[in-house]
Amino acid sequence: MQHPTGSVVAVLDSSVQAQLIQASLPAGTALRVTAFGQGLSAVVAALEEASPDLVLVGVGEHADGAIDVIQRTRALDPSVALVVLHTGSPNGLMERAFQAGADDLIAIPQTPDSLAFAIQKAVTRCRGVMPQTATGTMICILGPKGGTGKTLVACNLGVALAMQGKRAVVVDADLQFGDIGIALGLTPERTMYDLALSGGEFDEDKLDRFLLPHSSALRVLLAPTRPDQAGAIEITMLRDVYTALRRYNDFVIIDTPPAFSAEVIASIDSASELCVVGMLDALSLKDTKIGLETLALMGYDPGAVTLVLNRADTNVGISHADVEHILGRRPDVLIPSDRAIPRAITDGLTIVAAEPASGAARAFNQLAGLYLGKQAPAETRGEESREAVESTGRRVLFRKAR
Repeated sequence: MQHPTGSVVAVLDSSVQAQLIQASLPAGTALRVTAFGQGLSAVVAALEEASPDLVLVGVGEHADGAIDVIQRTRALDPSVALVVLHTGSPNGLMERAFQAGADDLIAIPQTPDSLAFAIQKAVTRCRGVMPQTATGTMICILGPKGGTGKTLVACNLGVALAMQGKRAVVVDADLQFGDIGIALGLTPERTMYDLALSGGEFDEDKLDRFLLPHSSALRVLLAPTRPDQAGAIEITMLRDVYTALRRYNDFVIIDTPPAFSAEVIASIDSASELCVVGMLDALSLKDTKIGLETLALMGYDPGAVTLVLNRADTNVGISHADVEHILGRRPDVLIPSDRAIPRAITDGLTIVAAEPASGAARAFNQLAGLYLGKQAPAETRGEESREAVESTGRRVLFRKAR
């Protein structure tokens, strides 16, 4: 008989402790633990006997064994929620795990409460039921390769939206080497590190004390000023901050580092819109293609991702037709090169404010227009969110006991 709170099978290697898993599950959850060392046949037997709602694969260095378990689990039950818990770097594992059939990857160690939240989020996402308490549009700016202009896009998009009278916030989630403050000419009087140390709930008044005002009416949450301060910012805090900011703003724009790190994956999961920024060169296009493919493996439709091509008029022997062939789609916005852009950055200005008639400024305003066109009127967004949840008709199988 299936336990009313759900059945979970955990397949673990020696780097993942069963006690952490048990402490992260609701009281009364039927948990069965097996190990890679017992062999694949023992894992299959556990899966067949338990008929779980959720399978957790805990892995450190034994990636090949994990892939075998994921593939066999998916073959036995295509609908089961399957989450990988990894103790090492996700590089090399992420793509293989998603191709094998994993629904999500979660980095550990984490506290039991943090891991419970992460597992709940992963399961609800793979079930197609996402919490919809926030109403503002959150745009996650991504670029698998560094130097493509993510920060440039985040700043100019934020200013363009603010100049349209929208309540907009830019968050610098490049926790170790964020440059939003320099790009916008802001002194880091308060940063996300200070917010992390403050403790407590993230209500509107508290967040306002840590958001720096920009001359355009944009507000900014800066990254820590030193790389060693990044460790004070936990993934659960990022999620809570994002949720609160979306509750109080029309647009929240997240600038991310060039990797699928834990904070980037958390930002992707929390976002309502994804924007990938690439450049017109062979290396960037290769990495952009891989980034779009990785998002597809994570369950995101690449066609729904806004694609921005920076320095799109650079003469490097690659045509726009070549770009479409390489990426499998046309970019949504083409940002031309402009000598005024680096000068504006040096002065802490955005091109949309400093040179509003330039081609680059028009491109950034076009990007802002895409998101303005997608945003529902404020009075209807909450109702649409409720309908989106109700229309799935599927129950969440894993809930933290209260």
